[in-house]
Amino acid sequence: MKDNLIIEGSQPLYGSVRTSGAKNAALVLIIASIMAEGQTVLDNVPKIRDVEVVIKILNEIGIKAKWQDDGSLSICPPSGHVVSNTPYELSKMLRASNLFLGAFLGRQGEATISMPGGCDIGSRPMDLHLKGVQALGAKVEIEHGYIYAKRKQPIGASIYLDFPSVGATENIMMMAAKTPGLTIIENSAKEPEIVDLANFLNAMGAKIRGAGTDIIRIEGAEVLQAVRHQIIPDRIEAGTYMIAAAITGGEILVENVISTHLHPVMAKLQEAGAYVEENDSGILVKAGNKIKPVDIKTLPYPGFPTDMQSQMMALLCFAEGTSVIVENIFENRFQIVDELKRMGANIKLEGHTAVVEGPRRLNGAKVKATDLRAGAALILAGLVAEGKTEIENSTHIYRGYENIAGKLVSLGARIK
Repeated sequence: MKDNLIIEGSQPLYGSVRTSGAKNAALVLIIASIMAEGQTVLDNVPKIRDVEVVIKILNEIGIKAKWQDDGSLSICPPSGHVVSNTPYELSKMLRASNLFLGAFLGRQGEATISMPGGCDIGSRPMDLHLKGVQALGAKVEIEHGYIYAKRKQPIGASIYLDFPSVGATENIMMMAAKTPGLTIIENSAKEPEIVDLANFLNAMGAKIRGAGTDIIRIEGAEVLQAVRHQIIPDRIEAGTYMIAAAITGGEILVENVISTHLHPVMAKLQEAGAYVEENDSGILVKAGNKIKPVDIKTLPYPGFPTDMQSQMMALLCFAEGTSVIVENIFENRFQIVDELKRMGANIKLEGHTAVVEGPRRLNGAKVKATDLRAGAALILAGLVAEGKTEIENSTHIYRGYENIAGKLVSLGARIK
């Protein structure tokens, strides 16, 4: 019961809310910090469960990571060799633990990585990660749930990714940043978090060009020096609050955002009838008179993000007509459907496609957060449902949202 969230619905939300630092940028930058000489300081790091797990992993392997009085996070690796073996019990708690592969190979040429965990949203294989580090000269073996990698004769290489995997792009970038010669990643991921990693590594002394495009060029550096860096705002958290305004019939100013990162979400909210305005303070979202049906296909950035699909599905339950959602990234993203149907939604699944029939009146119910973004979607549904909604497994939500209950309460939500 202590991990459950209880929401009293039917309350429009008004006011302003500040977005925290990006979960997916923070995790990779914290891990990349182990490649630097000296003390790295990261600002705007979200205080979420996944970050705390990474901090525990670092401290367990002898790298000092701790919060500072000003809210920043400092990471200070020892000058010599560190234990390049991520502990199984902690690694299985988050997907990003696989990023230690590229960071350790870049730092000291060897890595023992426990197979990662995280949300059960579908198959996220490591083959592209391994293909990349092998091309850069690492020998890789997989045994008993661990990846063993050792750099033999490292040299830059041209690597083509069959799919623009964010994690594989990040692992290759980190290893290549300290691998002699020129590395070219083709069909690389273009997400804002990739650009943030490139900016961070470049500030430390790396030579990376093309981040944010589908071809990234990296010239290896001998030494990376620690720097102070500010994490970009979390576009998924911002998008979740934008939908909260539209779904509750309210008006919310979302502050601390980079609006270009949110254009796919903004476009779909406008299509659904919401008023969306960029201004100097952030992005203002005001609910329209009615919610219109919208068709969505999830795609790698700059397409519509898979991490916003569940939240949009919650909104479209109230649209006047039929919406079609095609999930092209993770096959298990539709676990949310059964939980929304428990609240009264009319959603039909056909393979990777969900057909949402609206408008429906949702009723409060006991539901379960099957993953991080599904949990956020259930909060949104609970904000409008009649009666009380109780969300079990809500610890999933705290993996990626800093103080989401407190922020929504400040807007007028009734959550405990």
